[in-house]
Amino acid sequence: MQRMQRAAIGLMLCALTLAAAAQQPIVYPAGGQSAQKQNTDTAECQLWAKQTTGVDPVAIAQQGGNKPAAPPQQGGMLRGAAGGAALGAMGGAIGGDAGKGAAIGAVVGTAAGGLRQRRKNEAAAGQQQANNQQASQQMATFSRAVAACMTGRGYTVQ
Repeated sequence: MQRMQRAAIGLMLCALTLAAAAQQPIVYPAGGQSAQKQNTDTAECQLWAKQTTGVDPVAIAQQGGNKPAAPPQQGGMLRGAAGGAALGAMGGAIGGDAGKGAAIGAVVGTAAGGLRQRRKNEAAAGQQQANNQQASQQMATFSRAVAACMTGRGYTVQ
């Protein structure tokens, strides 16, 4: 189970990296600029874009969006079963059959604990998706700034 979670996290980080690379503008030296001049202009425009927008693509890439996805938590069903069994045993003891009460409590507790755990995991996944979307928007803003700068320096940018 943990291997699958790690693989999913790795795939998500790869997708973010590819998405960031896909947002990079394509630049053509329309004014006959040399490759060295284009590299210098690109570096200067990236620095300007970082200062202007406040977006640091290196920091975003290192954070894997904003934060790496936390693996889904587990154990909710077990805790629910234990709590339900204890509660059921107490209720069953009052009625005269603690074992039967514990069994019923364990079943109900397992279901309730699993439901609580699933809701927590869904909320965490939703937050991760929002973080990824925010990182994508920041990278798009940065790329537009780089494109504007390079256009101003005589390049054709797509």
